[in-house]
Amino acid sequence: MDLAVLAASFLPVLLLELPDKTFVATLVLSTRFRPLTAWVGVGLAFAVQSLIAVVAGRLLAQLPERPVAAAAAVLFAVGAVVLFRGAAKAAEAGAQARSEYEASIGGGRSGWRGVLTCFGVVFLAEWGDLSQLFTAGLAARYDDPVSVFVGAWAALLVVAGLAAVAGRAVVRRLSVAAVSRFGGVVCTVLAVLSALEAAGVQLPV
Repeated sequence: MDLAVLAASFLPVLLLELPDKTFVATLVLSTRFRPLTAWVGVGLAFAVQSLIAVVAGRLLAQLPERPVAAAAAVLFAVGAVVLFRGAAKAAEAGAQARSEYEASIGGGRSGWRGVLTCFGVVFLAEWGDLSQLFTAGLAARYDDPVSVFVGAWAALLVVAGLAAVAGRAVVRRLSVAAVSRFGGVVCTVLAVLSALEAAGVQLPV
């Protein structure tokens, strides 16, 4: 496992998902089910989605190198645009997250039915999400699917864990705008690197 590739997968996915609806969805589920139940169900959904994304990325990587790099650059650029645009709506998103959280308190159920419910909600809601497409782009760019999978899944588990365990505090203190802008910068850098690779410039990564 390559720690550099793992980190290159972990950080962008983490920054993509912190301001995303994934956080709010997990936060709300953790009020209707016990936090551990919600986290396990959401984590399993993310494991399946990350695996599918990595497999899709590796299939894409079988194509000629430059078109693959160009496709990855487009995915990363889309991620940057989404994050920069999302920063402008950060205050509204934060207020919505707080209201949804406070309106949903009262559950606390556990068990496998709860796990399956959380799995189904997140799996269906996040299918084809930007982070899944982003993970596919990473898997296409780096010849290390295991590191990409572990990095992306770990990032999603961290976001889900923060929402399930400390959702209210995170929503109140997190600067969603700052996270979005920083994530946009990271995505922009990856887009530029992939575009240079598509243009035939030799890169050390």
